[in-house]
Amino acid sequence: MSTPKIALVTGGSRGLGRNSALHLAQAGHDLIITYRTQQAEAQAAVAEIEALGRKAVALPLDVGLVSSFPAFVAAVTEQLQQHWQRPSFDFLINNAGIDARSLFLETTEEDFDNLLNVHFKGVYFLTQQLLPLLADGGGIVNFSTGLARFTTPGYAAYASMKGAIETLTKYMAKELGGRGIRANIVAPGIIKTDFTAPVRDAHPELEQYMSSNTALGRIGEPDDVGPVVAFLCSDAARWVNAQRLEASGAIRCSYFKFNTESPADLQSGLWCWR
Repeated sequence: MSTPKIALVTGGSRGLGRNSALHLAQAGHDLIITYRTQQAEAQAAVAEIEALGRKAVALPLDVGLVSSFPAFVAAVTEQLQQHWQRPSFDFLINNAGIDARSLFLETTEEDFDNLLNVHFKGVYFLTQQLLPLLADGGGIVNFSTGLARFTTPGYAAYASMKGAIETLTKYMAKELGGRGIRANIVAPGIIKTDFTAPVRDAHPELEQYMSSNTALGRIGEPDDVGPVVAFLCSDAARWVNAQRLEASGAIRCSYFKFNTESPADLQSGLWCWR
């Protein structure tokens, strides 16, 4: 029997990270998932993975706090030895993220820095510090967004961070190619997760509008994205490198304005995030 591959999924306790972890487990991978504060949620995800016959552990991580990364790397090293008796893992999925919407003219430095730390700086330096543990011939999957392809009011900062990740991923692919490490991007459209639940609940008309602007006639489900991540971590994708795979059902760029007088909702646009 071949040795199972190990994938590390940041933010793997919920949403698309959790779904990706479950699809990776179904494909035969063992998992290390991270959570920021919701330990019980993370342990429930571990239980689901174990029910699929795979090993899994959950570790705390704040991807926006670079100073915490050395301790996290040490914890990953310890868990790899304890549970798998090996010094490396095979796939890194940089999924963890936060949402913050504001018009360009209204974005505060604090909001900007929070997005920067989580979505770009954190991904950059966490990947850098985990590279000694990432096996040769392995892979990196970074999450982007459809908003890096088109523009919509309220997401100038968020989309800019994701655009930076898309450029960074190409450099990762080039500079790590000598080790046989592939680097690719998954860019979801609007997906039914707890990440998007507040605005979907507040504006029931949004789902119908977005569905009408998607070639496949609906908004996405987590199961539309997790299998894409699993594919990129499979031998079937061994020649896929430095690529951007948008999983959006072919959504087109259009503008959506909520029926509200709330200044906060004047930020609205295509609302195409995870």
